[in-house]
Amino acid sequence: MPRCEAGPVLWKGRRAFRLSNSKVEMTVLLGGGHIADFRLCGSPCNAVFEPPWQTIEPYEFSSPLHSAQYGDGPVGKFLSGYTGHAFVLGYFGMPNAEEAARGLPLHGEAASSEWRVISSVADNHHASLSFEVSLPDYQLRAQRTLHLAFGACSVLIEERVTNLGKDALDFQWVEHAAFGEPLFTSGEARLSISATQGRTWPLGYEGHELLPPNSDFHWPLTPTTTGEALDLSLAFPRSGKGFVAALLTDTTRPSAFVAVHNRRLNLAAGYVFDPQQFPWIALWEENRARDYVPWNGMTRARGVEFGTSPVPLGLQQALAMKTLFDTPVFTTLAAGTATTTAYHMFVTPVAGEWSVITDVEPCQEGLLLRGNRNQELKIPVSTAR
Repeated sequence: MPRCEAGPVLWKGRRAFRLSNSKVEMTVLLGGGHIADFRLCGSPCNAVFEPPWQTIEPYEFSSPLHSAQYGDGPVGKFLSGYTGHAFVLGYFGMPNAEEAARGLPLHGEAASSEWRVISSVADNHHASLSFEVSLPDYQLRAQRTLHLAFGACSVLIEERVTNLGKDALDFQWVEHAAFGEPLFTSGEARLSISATQGRTWPLGYEGHELLPPNSDFHWPLTPTTTGEALDLSLAFPRSGKGFVAALLTDTTRPSAFVAVHNRRLNLAAGYVFDPQQFPWIALWEENRARDYVPWNGMTRARGVEFGTSPVPLGLQQALAMKTLFDTPVFTTLAAGTATTTAYHMFVTPVAGEWSVITDVEPCQEGLLLRGNRNQELKIPVSTAR
């Protein structure tokens, strides 16, 4: 009899847990807590980005042993274990000089630490996994619970962050989500986001920038460095180029969404989240621009990193900036208190006549996907027990 399942597995040689039901399966890594794999059951298509390099447990990273393969210092430590959807907590971007000297990685402690499983349960109707990680430098504890109901096409992800310190803490919290091939593919896929205005990254893209620096635009259209208009909803427009940009979600909506639709695969995947808690999306694209390790001129990825902060310039820059477009760029948690969030991650087949997703929102039956030809698709979602 079909049932929900939850249990330990190996994912490309790394310790992981997998949840599955009759329709979808999700695999999460204990090293870094990354969501490494999310797909329809039996499908060859992973809905999240997989790097072309072989990853390791990031807490085992050593510069003398691994820098030739992954790069050195904070960046190498993060990239050695990175895949799919990472959990960024504390700071978004590089650590400061003192933190880097202590061995802290790019994008905070959580994404390169070992997570501890609290519970893993499953029966005929529901599977769940709860796990946690502590951040000794930032005195934070993060807990994540994944819920998967039988027959659902989504996973409900609940997260709780607790300030264990004696003082209020300013910090950054970002869901470092990314899509890649074969789902997000040039000529086949389009990215839809409930976004409004944006601003490009002020630092270019290491000499390979597709977009001009520090330029305001309205999603999805922006000029390129050569002046022509570019639709950022389309995948990988120019090989050898990349970009980073900040997007402000439409905070007048009760929920925000990110969705990728692939017309050839007749497949859609994405997220629905709270724009009041996570008003920002850090949008980035690597399109075979970086020729050094571990990218090696082979990588295509589109990041859609929703959270409290617009760009990965680090906590000190966010504290100095305070706001962008009159919206805070970090969050604060009082001593001894906790804050929570919940969001849906979905993957679903769509009919062949769909050409673009125009909206995703919660409805009584689950999530309602809308297309540009008055199409509607209701997909069942998971709920907490």
